[in-house]
Amino acid sequence: MNIKQDIIQRANNVYYFVIVLAVGVVFRLIYVQYFQTFKGQFWRERVDATLIQRDTIRAMRGNIFANDGRLLATSLPTYVVGLDPTMAKPDYFKKKIDSLGLLLSQIYRDRSPQEYADLVRDARAHKRRYVLLNRRRVTFQERQKMLKWPFFRSTPKVAARGGVLRPFYERYHPFGQMAERTIGNLDAKTGRGLIGLEASFQPALAGKNAVGLVEVLAGGIRKPVNDGPDMQPESGMDLYTTIDVNFQDMAESALRDALIKYNAAKGCVIVMEVATGEIRAMANLTKQGRGDGPDQYVENFNHALAGRTDPGSTFKLATMMALMEEKAISLNQLVATGGGSARYNGLGIHDASRVGHGTITARQVFEKSSNVGTHLLMRSYFYSRPDLYCQYLRRFHLTQPTGIHMKGEAIPVVRNPDMKGWSKVSLTSMSYGYEMQITPLQMLAFYNAVANNGYWVRPVIVKQIRLAGEIIEDNKPYVLPEPICSKETARKAQDLLRGVVTNGTAKHINNPYYAIAGKTGTAQKIINGQYQVGKYYTSFIGYFPADKPKYSMITMVDTPQGDNIDLLYAGAVSAPVFKAVADRIVAYDIRMHAPIRTGSSKPLSTTGLLAGYAGDLHTISSTLDIANEPSTEGWVEAAGNGRWKSRPTRPGQVPDVRGLTLRDALFLLENRGLRVSVEGRGKVREQSISPGMAIEQVGSKSIMLRLS
Repeated sequence: MNIKQDIIQRANNVYYFVIVLAVGVVFRLIYVQYFQTFKGQFWRERVDATLIQRDTIRAMRGNIFANDGRLLATSLPTYVVGLDPTMAKPDYFKKKIDSLGLLLSQIYRDRSPQEYADLVRDARAHKRRYVLLNRRRVTFQERQKMLKWPFFRSTPKVAARGGVLRPFYERYHPFGQMAERTIGNLDAKTGRGLIGLEASFQPALAGKNAVGLVEVLAGGIRKPVNDGPDMQPESGMDLYTTIDVNFQDMAESALRDALIKYNAAKGCVIVMEVATGEIRAMANLTKQGRGDGPDQYVENFNHALAGRTDPGSTFKLATMMALMEEKAISLNQLVATGGGSARYNGLGIHDASRVGHGTITARQVFEKSSNVGTHLLMRSYFYSRPDLYCQYLRRFHLTQPTGIHMKGEAIPVVRNPDMKGWSKVSLTSMSYGYEMQITPLQMLAFYNAVANNGYWVRPVIVKQIRLAGEIIEDNKPYVLPEPICSKETARKAQDLLRGVVTNGTAKHINNPYYAIAGKTGTAQKIINGQYQVGKYYTSFIGYFPADKPKYSMITMVDTPQGDNIDLLYAGAVSAPVFKAVADRIVAYDIRMHAPIRTGSSKPLSTTGLLAGYAGDLHTISSTLDIANEPSTEGWVEAAGNGRWKSRPTRPGQVPDVRGLTLRDALFLLENRGLRVSVEGRGKVREQSISPGMAIEQVGSKSIMLRLS
């Protein structure tokens, strides 16, 4: 019994000892962590200051280029500047610290040189292995200067001197807000693309990040532990788009002017190359706030890609083509549209013209955009064959997305008899562009196929993906192997679209310089389930030049406002935007101009004296591929037979300016102190003072030029 009690007593002693030991250990841990100091610093702070973590080093994101190589988006590096003051040798530190303080003060301009020097001295005295010199990041140009500073110089001993420049990349758009929604932007935290091309090509642009070790110091400051090859990220690839900066500027400018003029809600313009499907411009503007002026319109939604809506009368082209494919109509057959209104199964059908068009041909039904006439033509054939009509819409590629390599393209909604909501009047509404939801890009691709003689081309906006100049992906034009219609139907459709501009709802945009073909579309908007008079979605889709299509384009202006409803239709609102953009493109794109040289050796025919400055004529001849350019320098004049001869212009004498442009004549005469008066327009035909007369002999020093 005594032995048992002795064992229990010993066990109790051990138990109490362990309890006391545990309490002592806990007390000691708390004391060390929160109360004990070493060289003036609490141990808890020292542990926090030396935490090693894995950290992601982002790769440099790839660039986005326009079709001519100009930058649309790029990543500019900025750098966090830090220093490990403990790494420099005492002699070097003492010798260079004041110079470093002066340089830091000059570049940051927020502290004196002494304050910066004391900041680094204090960190070295307390053996801090990293000090953040300033929270402001420096630019690449500032970094280049810093690499020549003490503690930062790029020498074999740089690692022993402690300067650290850690890069961060910020996205920059050289052209500001131009094509902002198309190019896209990034998430500020993750650096991932949110919208547009930035999101659509995120994996290619992003590259591969690197993971390395950083030392997390007091205050959350992160110091790289090493900077070896294992920590180097792989840069992203570059996108080469089909966007033409000049076309984009033309499109945005014309669209913004129209939106301001009509105080419209939103709009878009797409310009596409007919043969290749390459998108040269994609402008999207939306009214923001209630302010006035151009700044109220911003790119915050891609209406071209995702803005589904009733296309309105532009869809009549599909109806007419389906009828022509079935040979169900003749363009010259008569259609009795009456007073411009009709009813079918309780649905009211109305033309824009209040007095109607009476009896007109099927061609005029399209040119004048008669809803009643379109309904009658549809009823004559497809009302008993709705499935066949819907088959044609699928064949025309109007029931599926285009497949453009961009995220966000909306899926079109086009009714068919198997869908919920199909009714007895659905075919009537569809014939002139209602009861469906289609994007501007999808409608443009359809019209582009007509311009391309029936061959549908997939729209493309990124032509190549490159890595360090090497082509990784090359997006060739994709053309459907089978045309969407016969050659005869395509030719007739082209003829109809040309007629709209010469004789129909868009005749005011017809011009003598180049031919436009297209169709207006005005769709009433649905508000609270009801179509609203005076609230319109207006568009014009077409191509130019009509005789040899180079570009197709859609212009859309949504909800234009004005006192006169008749001036809010597409012909008055969207068609002029089309012409404004097309005019500028034709003037800019010299490839669309008729060739001046025919390939023969005959000289250019002239009706009068030709003269000019040889340097200017060389430039013009090279640009326009003209054969008979001058072989001499200075001022020259035509000598006949395609040859040029020199025209001397001696100082102190009245020059011969006949045959020159007014600009060149003024340059020569005014530089000799002569006052010039002008009659007429064109080139100089006559001058009132004979060439070669001494300037001193000209009494009033005034000369009259007659132009023709």
